[in-house]
Amino acid sequence: MQKGLLETEPLQGRDEDAVASADFSTMLSEEEKEELKAELVQLEDEITTLRQVLSAKERHLVEIKQKLGMNLMNELKQNFSKSWHDMQTTPAYKKTHETLSHAGQKATAAFSNVGTAISKKFGDMRNSPTFKSFEERVETTVTSLKTKVGGTTHGGGSFEEVLSSAAQASAQSSGGGPRRAEEEELQC
Repeated sequence: MQKGLLETEPLQGRDEDAVASADFSTMLSEEEKEELKAELVQLEDEITTLRQVLSAKERHLVEIKQKLGMNLMNELKQNFSKSWHDMQTTPAYKKTHETLSHAGQKATAAFSNVGTAISKKFGDMRNSPTFKSFEERVETTVTSLKTKVGGTTHGGGSFEEVLSSAAQASAQSSGGGPRRAEEEELQC
């Protein structure tokens, strides 16, 4: 395939370098050169004027903002709020939010199911013959210890009652706790 004289492809870096280094001044007449120089001076003047106008407008903008009490922090807050709002209205954000919300609901349900299963297993374990046997042994041991120490027996009772009475007996045998220690310090 043969390419024509004019290519439709955009200039590449090396092409731009070749164009920049080419000397077209030899192809222009003196009159064309003078016209281009005049246009160049005019464009530079216009650019300078536009820069001055832009600078004056920016100063005026700052003055108005100061009069209105707007400062950089307020602008940043407003820009952030607007950007956040704009981001939340994008389809990608909405889809991601929906997906994460759905995943959170599934995770909550899964944790709830795990908690229910664990509670059920503990309930099953507590009602198992092995645990009942262990509970009876502890109850018997506590009862015999109370009898040996001189405490009264309640004729059995549940595991919780036995533990509670053992805790009370332990508290009574410790000598009254911190209040007793304070009384002993006062007597010294």
